[in-house]
Amino acid sequence: MKRKKVLIVDDEQSLLESLEMFFSDSDYEVACAGTAREGLERTSTFQPDVIILDIRLPDKDGFQVIEELRRQKNTTPIIMITAFHDMETTIRTVKLGAFEYIPKPIDVDELERAVRKALKVSSPLSRDTISLNGSLLYERQMIIGKSAVMKEIFKAVGRVSENRVTVLIEGETGTGKELVAQAIHSHSSSKDEPFIVINCSTIVPTLLESELFGHEKGSFTGATNAKRGKVELAAQGTILLDEVGEIPLDIQAKLLRFLQEKEFERVGGEKKLHSNARFIAATNRDLRKMVRAGQFREDLYYRLSVATIKLPPLRERTSDIPLLVDYLITRINQELGLSIKRVETDAMNSLMGYEWPGNVRELENVLTRAVMGTHGDVIDTDTLAPLLSKADEQQAETQDKPSGAAMSLQEYEREYILRVLNRTEWHLGRACEALGISRPTLRQKMREYGLRE
Repeated sequence: MKRKKVLIVDDEQSLLESLEMFFSDSDYEVACAGTAREGLERTSTFQPDVIILDIRLPDKDGFQVIEELRRQKNTTPIIMITAFHDMETTIRTVKLGAFEYIPKPIDVDELERAVRKALKVSSPLSRDTISLNGSLLYERQMIIGKSAVMKEIFKAVGRVSENRVTVLIEGETGTGKELVAQAIHSHSSSKDEPFIVINCSTIVPTLLESELFGHEKGSFTGATNAKRGKVELAAQGTILLDEVGEIPLDIQAKLLRFLQEKEFERVGGEKKLHSNARFIAATNRDLRKMVRAGQFREDLYYRLSVATIKLPPLRERTSDIPLLVDYLITRINQELGLSIKRVETDAMNSLMGYEWPGNVRELENVLTRAVMGTHGDVIDTDTLAPLLSKADEQQAETQDKPSGAAMSLQEYEREYILRVLNRTEWHLGRACEALGISRPTLRQKMREYGLRE
C-alpha cells in the first residue's frame, strides 16, 4: 500500500526534525520546508496528501500560503500550527479553509489524529478565501481562551460566519453569549450592517411583537406614530434574540412564520414587508426541556437551532482563568486609571479553585472590586478572600476540618487536583488541560500527594 505523503512547513528547525522523525516512524512519507517559498515549491514537486503549516514563517505568514494555494486551485488539506491562541487566528484559519488548527506546544498524538482525519476526508476542502481586515475583534471585550473547548468555539464561529443560517447559542449566565454572537456578525459578509440585540426577558410581552415587527399609528393605545421594528431596521444585518426562551407562545408562532417566509406585517398593518435579517438566538435555559413541557414550540426550536454553539461554564475551563485575569485587570486598570500589576500566587489559586456560578461576568465583578480595594500593585489573598462567596462545594470539602483550621497551600492544591481528576474521570490529558500543567508535572503531583484512581 502506497504511503501517504506529509509536508511539514515550519522555520523552527528542532520542531521540524522531531516531527519529521515522528511521522517517518509512523510510516508516512515526509518532506520538510523552512520557509513559505520553499513550502509552495515542495507542494508542487512533492504533491503531499496533507500539509502541516506554521502560521509564522520568515518570508510570508501561513495565511498567505493558504491564499496562494487556493488561488492555484490546490485543495490539499492543511493543518495549521501556531504559538498564538487567540480567537482571531482560529476564526481566520477556519474561514481560509484550513482543515484543523493545532496550538503549540505540539501534542504529537493530537497532530497525528488530525492528519489521519484529514486523510479520511472523501472530498477535498475547497472553501472560498475570505480576507479579514483589522487585528483583534474587540478592543474592550474580547473572547479569551486557549483551552481545547474554547478552540472549538472559535472554530464554530468561523464556520457559521461564512453563511446566514440561524444559530442557537446556549450557555449559563455570564459565559459570553452576546460576545459570540457579535463575533459571528463581525466575521460575516454583513459585518457593516446593523447588529441589534433584543433582550426578550426585559420587554413586556404585549410590546415584544411591536419591538420585533413595528406598528402602525393608532394600532394600540399609545401608538401615536408608526414605528419600524427591529426586523425592519436590521435590513441585511443580524438580530440577537437574547433569552429567547422568554418569548410568549403566540409571538413564537409569528416569529416562526417570519423565519420561514422572511415576510412580516407591522402590528395593526396589512402590508407585507420583507427582511433578510439574520437571527441568532441565545438562552441559558434548556429549550429541549421547555419543548417537552409545552412551553416552547418544537418547530421554532428546530428552526432556531440549525447550528448550535454551547458555551462551557468557567469552572469547566479553569486553565483559561489566568489569561482572563490578565486581560480583565489590564482593562480595569485602563478604565479606572489604576496600575495593578499582578495577582499573588495564592490568590490566583483561589480564583482557579472557585466554582464561578456567575462565570466570566462574576470574575470581572470580583476583580473590579479587588482592584479598587488593593493598596499597592499586587492583589493578594487578604483582599480577594472576602470577595469570593462560599460555594456549597467548597464548604463541603472543608467541613470535616476542625473549626477554625485553615488549609495549607499544599492541602488546597491536593484537593483542587483531586477535584479536577474526578471531574475529568481521571483522564490525564483533560485534567492537564484544565489545570494548565504538563502531564509529567501532573504525575509528579499525583505521586507527591498519593493520588490514585
